[in-house]
Amino acid sequence: MPTACARHILVKTREEAEKIKGLLAKGNDFGKLAKMFSKCPSGKRGGDLGEFKKGDMVKAFDDVVFKLPVLTVHGPVKTQFGYHLIETIYRNN
Repeated sequence: MPTACARHILVKTREEAEKIKGLLAKGNDFGKLAKMFSKCPSGKRGGDLGEFKKGDMVKAFDDVVFKLPVLTVHGPVKTQFGYHLIETIYRNN
């Protein structure tokens, strides 16, 4: 079963996500921005979701984590929870 480790920033609107993505592009620290802006409890840990299996997350989230390049911030990705900026730290297929 494939596993991965990822971190994310969850916000309510696409506009918020785009603004934060712009801050990341300017070199701001992902973990600090997650602590400041993320609506997910993982924000307190810099957005760290730890290791999880394929299928543990909603499909849109899994598609990013298990298909797109690692160590790159992807998004905004819309789910029923809001808009995510997602960075896969590592993946074991």
